[in-house]
Amino acid sequence: MKKITIMLGVVSCLITSSCSEEQNNRPDLDTLPNDVVIVWNEVAYEAFGGKAYLHSLMASRINAMTHLAMHDALNAIEPEYETYAFIGRDAEANPIAAAASAAHTVLVHEIPDKIPFLDSALQQSLSTIGEGDAKNRGIQLGKEAGQAILEERANDGSAGDPFSPVAPSDVAGVYQAVPPFEIVFAPYWVDVKPFGLQSKDQFRSAPHPSLDSEEYAAAFNEVKEVGKLNSHARTEDQLAYTHFWYEFSEAGWNRVARTVAIDKKLGLLETARLFALVDIALADAYIAGWDSKFHYNFWRPYTAIHRAQQDGNAQTTEDLQWEPTLPTPPVQDYPSTHSALGNAAATVLANLLGDQTAFAMTSPSALPGSGERSFTSFKQAADENADSRVKAGIHFRFACEAGQAMGDQVGQWVVDDQLKPLR
Repeated sequence: MKKITIMLGVVSCLITSSCSEEQNNRPDLDTLPNDVVIVWNEVAYEAFGGKAYLHSLMASRINAMTHLAMHDALNAIEPEYETYAFIGRDAEANPIAAAASAAHTVLVHEIPDKIPFLDSALQQSLSTIGEGDAKNRGIQLGKEAGQAILEERANDGSAGDPFSPVAPSDVAGVYQAVPPFEIVFAPYWVDVKPFGLQSKDQFRSAPHPSLDSEEYAAAFNEVKEVGKLNSHARTEDQLAYTHFWYEFSEAGWNRVARTVAIDKKLGLLETARLFALVDIALADAYIAGWDSKFHYNFWRPYTAIHRAQQDGNAQTTEDLQWEPTLPTPPVQDYPSTHSALGNAAATVLANLLGDQTAFAMTSPSALPGSGERSFTSFKQAADENADSRVKAGIHFRFACEAGQAMGDQVGQWVVDDQLKPLR
């Protein structure tokens, strides 16, 4: 919370002097700093459990809800974009109070065991604002915007025990649990209501290569060689970015969004919309990806390499001692949702900020001492993000390519269909 307190302190003088004044003296929302959006993105991450959190699907859903609530609350003060769920208006409301209250309303409902932490974060946000009617109106507006999102997402199919057993199968190509996990994760997520897509299968991946094809053999032999533990076919830099991108994709790409929003000094409403669109795309990429994963139910490289004698392909050979460089997530191979999320977020960011946006950032999953990685574009980062899954030994190349194609489609759809400018 120390970092959050410092960030909020930076804007306290500006907020106290401008946002609590009469409406005709308040600057345009995009002349205000974006700290409150950045702060509550980090608050959400910490409420999930920080780098130790486990339910990436739920995190993507709650991120989308939180940022949509913040967007709708701010947009209700000075409408510049289409709203998502909240249709109220209050031009006299304090924007910082509205945004923080909206985020808090969603998060305390969705993560009730973190209420003390979230209440403390809200008090820190509100402490930067002078007392008065504008502050009270902002708090109320934020609550209403947050409640509108909660009502929109009620009974959306996201509730359930994510740890499900895997039925044993001797059929070549069928997904089987990969050590150290003995489960398949959250099969019910295929039926979670999308945020922006028309349907879960709107961008379902085309079928993967057949097991007896040359394309399959090439991908098999690539991941077998470059993705194995202690591979000599992988460079030091490739190993570095394999670890760098290993964290949950929605966490990494929210960090990208924070980095560029700060670097570019984006305005308040512009930042709120950016995060809302990025997180809609991330959440929907998971839903679409889960639909395709469970539709094809395709085995992971670990199983394929251990059972290569079953695949009917003369160009593949089994290796019962083969291990991937990093643990295989407990869900099917095809397509790679990690790749789908990366491209979905990159597509949104490129549309809003331009693809040739340079940035640098760190990652909690990076190798010790490896420091920041720098990128010249969102596409470059998304390509490295996808390639890391092959180098980790946990995805076939064609699964990553299918995921990237899906992410491009999801991201573009979200930009074209959601929160569009009013003029």
